[in-house]
Amino acid sequence: MTRCDVSSHLSQLESLLFLVLAPVLIHCYCDLPADCSDIYKDKSNTSGVYTIYPVGSTSGVQVRFILSGTQVIQRRMDGSQNFYRPWCDYKTGFGVAAGEYWLGLENIFHLTLRQRYELLVDMEDFDGKKVSARYSSFSIDPESYGYKLQVSGFTDGGAGDSLAYHNGQKFSTMDKDQDASSKHCARLRLGAFWYNGCHYANPNGIYRRGADSTISYVGVEWYHWKGRDYSLKSFSMKIRPVK
Repeated sequence: MTRCDVSSHLSQLESLLFLVLAPVLIHCYCDLPADCSDIYKDKSNTSGVYTIYPVGSTSGVQVRFILSGTQVIQRRMDGSQNFYRPWCDYKTGFGVAAGEYWLGLENIFHLTLRQRYELLVDMEDFDGKKVSARYSSFSIDPESYGYKLQVSGFTDGGAGDSLAYHNGQKFSTMDKDQDASSKHCARLRLGAFWYNGCHYANPNGIYRRGADSTISYVGVEWYHWKGRDYSLKSFSMKIRPVK
């Protein structure tokens, strides 16, 4: 049995235990933060790493909270984490909330199921220039639908729109090919994402340093800003409830 199989079985057992103990858990968990908007309600809290308890989860998950009520669901900054990982890692999440990490597709699904969210994508190149892209609506479908991406309402912050091409696509990893291409985009691009055929955005690609055409299309890329052969210094995806 693989680690992914073990994780799946444990998840099923947790779900069953949750149902059995629901009356007790409802009482115990009612005051715990389900997302960063709950943390934001306490005005004494400051930006930092907090534990949230998404609906459907019986255990907490660490997330980086920003004072505006925003929570980071993906972050690249120094190449300290390997993002070329299997499906089970992208489903449950990995990394360290204080550094590079991926929150987990299942956590993101439950968060965006609870209420409406907007998405902010921030990025920086190796010359210190920073740009962004904002989307007024962001959510993903459940695992049974491949965690399909639903994103719209683009506002340009200098980055251009590289995410529209990925709208409506299922999530693909090195061991789970769900893209719209006849090829395996996650393996070709050495990452994991809502690949179409294949990408205009590759935030979970290989961390490299700026312009490098030695091996094309595999870096941390946002095509409409820097093209396909420039790997960004930093990249983050943040969500916030729509007011």
